[in-house]
Amino acid sequence: MSFTLKILGANSATPAYGRHHTSQLLNIGKHNFLIDCGEGTQERLKQFKSNTWKINHIFISHLHGDHYLGLMGLLFTMHLLKRTHDLHLYGQRGLQEIILMQLKYSDSRLNYKIVFHELDPTSNQIIYEDTQVVVSSFPLSHRIPCCGFLFKEKTKPFRINKNKLPENIPLKAIAQLKQGKDYTDEDGKKYLMKELTLAPRKSRSYAYCSDTRYYENIISTVKGVDLLYHEATFLAEKEQWATLTFHSTTHQAGKIAKAAKVDKLLIGHYSARYKDLSPFLQEAQEIFPNTELAIEGEEIEIKD
Repeated sequence: MSFTLKILGANSATPAYGRHHTSQLLNIGKHNFLIDCGEGTQERLKQFKSNTWKINHIFISHLHGDHYLGLMGLLFTMHLLKRTHDLHLYGQRGLQEIILMQLKYSDSRLNYKIVFHELDPTSNQIIYEDTQVVVSSFPLSHRIPCCGFLFKEKTKPFRINKNKLPENIPLKAIAQLKQGKDYTDEDGKKYLMKELTLAPRKSRSYAYCSDTRYYENIISTVKGVDLLYHEATFLAEKEQWATLTFHSTTHQAGKIAKAAKVDKLLIGHYSARYKDLSPFLQEAQEIFPNTELAIEGEEIEIKD
């Protein structure tokens, strides 16, 4: 099953130097989760040949414009493309009012239904779950209510060891073995799970930490994830300014990744004051070596 993250936008409040407002597309199997939707997101989706038709869940971390002002344009485009299936939208209190007001005053009636899910910015909560994946939100420390998102695959089934599989084994037996259980047929013949299966493939995880100042409370939530995105709006020398504006520096993002023992750190949300991003990578790697820059158009795959 695929598990890939595509960067659509990686800049902060002002687009600059060819960088755009925050947005990411996370593909987990059949799911295409859109995470934040800054201005121009639908243009980036088209540019990078991403199928908007398959987006059924959109997660908005908070209501600063660089994280949601591309949403209405995308919603109207989905309407014009004759979308009919439901769209689930997760966001802070007020997002539903903003969208419904624009629909009201433009006298617009969408072909599809928007299912609104209001986030709780004060506690961790499961906001979506199915047989393969669970999505949770968790509090961040920003100037207005803001949430991060944690995407985790559920425990996968055991794999059948084809080299040891007996001939004519019943399908019921295979299904039960994948669940980690032994199987006994009607004649009393036993099929032992430990002899006929291999360990499940790795369950992968991705944590998205949107705008936040240095906030150690998130460490336990993102602990051990395969990929952590953490904003790094400023270089380390601007730590005092980062704190005052409720943002983070390169070193602070690295400290969170190191303390949480994640596998890889991805930094983004760069301030428009910086043209050259190489110092961001250099500084973050001083604290956490396995760091990458969020670069628009690039795709990061998490393998199992």
